[in-house]
Amino acid sequence: MPDDAGEGYAVRIGDLLNMIFDTHAHYDDGWFDEDREALLGSMQAAGVGRIVNIGSDWKSLDRTKVLTQQYDFIYGAYGIHPDEIGDLDEGRFTQLREFLAEEKAVAVGEIGLDYYHNADNKTEQKEWFERQAFLAKELGLPVVIHSREAAEDTLHMAKTRHFEDIGGVVHCFSYSWEIAREYIRMGFFIGVGGVVTYKNGRRLKETVKQMPLSALVLETDCPYLSPEPHRGKRNHSGNLHHVVRMIAEIRGITEQEVEEVTWENACRLYRMN
Repeated sequence: MPDDAGEGYAVRIGDLLNMIFDTHAHYDDGWFDEDREALLGSMQAAGVGRIVNIGSDWKSLDRTKVLTQQYDFIYGAYGIHPDEIGDLDEGRFTQLREFLAEEKAVAVGEIGLDYYHNADNKTEQKEWFERQAFLAKELGLPVVIHSREAAEDTLHMAKTRHFEDIGGVVHCFSYSWEIAREYIRMGFFIGVGGVVTYKNGRRLKETVKQMPLSALVLETDCPYLSPEPHRGKRNHSGNLHHVVRMIAEIRGITEQEVEEVTWENACRLYRMN
């Protein structure tokens, strides 16, 4: 068991009825190079039944494909993050379509807008966001939306480009309940992870309290955003038990109920049985 497994890592052993679905992970990241095989090999014992590994830059797409081939419980999302759109040109956009034809491809993502790191290329970000979203619509796949310090523009694009016809998830949701409600009305899911356990995560806690449980899915964004009490350390899917515990506390329901409903929601999001 990895040193950073944390409290609760070995719970649910043998209880395969109550499994966690991590809808957003980056196990292709170099932070996992030393122990990736051991860590992923321990996921069932950690109570984690499915993981979607999310592409973000060009190199990660091929690494994601390899992971989906190596592990039956890992699926892939393929897309280019707004910080990485310099990787894209017409030739690579054609290749992206080929990745999305893979048997275990379940979404286009992560795609979207990010003005935190770069607000100088908004036009290009919007162009590639739209093109990747419309590719998802063409292929009948949902989108995984990344939006950071771009709340107004992201929501405007979702509404004016009729993303309700595409569907998907707003991952690592960080905006207000009012904005979450607009996405939920369009049929989108809201991705909730470690931030909900933070003392300064009050806005996300309020969203979790207000939103219908039918729109909530779990995610790690690992290796980033570890929940308390592991904040600042490498994150992994086994840590989602801490997120489950916090959501159960906020909603006044059992952890088992949180696991069951978020599993069902994730399967609807990614159109799995």
